[in-house]
Amino acid sequence: MNHNQIIGQWGEQAAVQYLERKGYSLLGRNFRTPYGEIDIIAAHLGVVIFVEVKARTSRSFGLPENGLTSKKLTRMLACAEYYAAEKNLETWQCDAISVEGKPGGDVEIEHFENITR
Repeated sequence: MNHNQIIGQWGEQAAVQYLERKGYSLLGRNFRTPYGEIDIIAAHLGVVIFVEVKARTSRSFGLPENGLTSKKLTRMLACAEYYAAEKNLETWQCDAISVEGKPGGDVEIEHFENITR
């Protein structure tokens, strides 16, 4: 596993813990679709939430959320639509979580709810 994969897994775990503290129920992680992968699938207040996680250990390359490009948002929406159609979901949304820090250290998390293109 390379450095980026390790940081990605760490960021996803931090995001899951954050969501669980906020009362979200975890439905799945790393769900593959023909359009790509959904990092986290959770539920909260009757809504299924598809979460893209962006993690960084420093700001050398900007804020983590800067990694959520228009292309990635388009792919994320396609993944969510695929999953929603497969499961006959009517109420769902896409969120992003930015994780900044270092494994084993302090972590800053920012949650962007109901993001669209």
